[in-house]
Amino acid sequence: MIKGSIKPGDIISYNEMCMQEGFSLQRGMNHQVNGGISIILMSLRKNAPYADRIEENGKILIYEGHDDPKNLAPYPKLVDQPQYTPNGGLTQNGKFESSATKFKNRLQSAELINIYEKIKPGIWVYNGVFELQDSWLEKSENRKVFKFKLIVTNYTISQKEKIKEQLQDLDHNRLIPTSIKLEVWKRDKGKCVQCGSRDNLHFDHILPYSKGGTSLKSENIQLLCARHNLQKSDKII
Repeated sequence: MIKGSIKPGDIISYNEMCMQEGFSLQRGMNHQVNGGISIILMSLRKNAPYADRIEENGKILIYEGHDDPKNLAPYPKLVDQPQYTPNGGLTQNGKFESSATKFKNRLQSAELINIYEKIKPGIWVYNGVFELQDSWLEKSENRKVFKFKLIVTNYTISQKEKIKEQLQDLDHNRLIPTSIKLEVWKRDKGKCVQCGSRDNLHFDHILPYSKGGTSLKSENIQLLCARHNLQKSDKII
């Protein structure tokens, strides 16, 4: 996969994800790395460490902030999620919260964030670019956790500088639910339905969203390799 060529719905490995971003992704929240690009890694799988969720049929992502490192809090799930480091600097929670607050106060445009979702060990999906529009503290059992509201966009992020560009393909303006991704992956046996390739795979809408297709039914989603996905796009255009 060529660096910078990734599109929403593409299925990639961890190494390919790091290559795309030019950064070793060792944590889920990465605020303004490598020239200002922010990156979030999410998971909606059963037993995921954080309670992320999607709303409005995939248009909105509610992302949970991250806990204290275990070397600072032996039982991180028992203490409030931190806004500041022991040295007084902002944690990743604090940095994203600051960006959301500045947007709400009209001091800056919404932070653009590349979002990747883990669907299986070693298997990731690029969910596209989201705008960070809100943040708050929410009570979770006996502690407080950060919540971030992100809205999917029809924009992309240049790997060299933070700019907005209209995507030519606007079919991916809704997240495909994780349960649908897993169902399709199992049904199609992790390979292209056209040629059986296991490389450069993509979650494809059989009937595009722009033409009334849905992301909520596995019958409308299939696995295609890059070659057959491109051939289908050419036919639709």
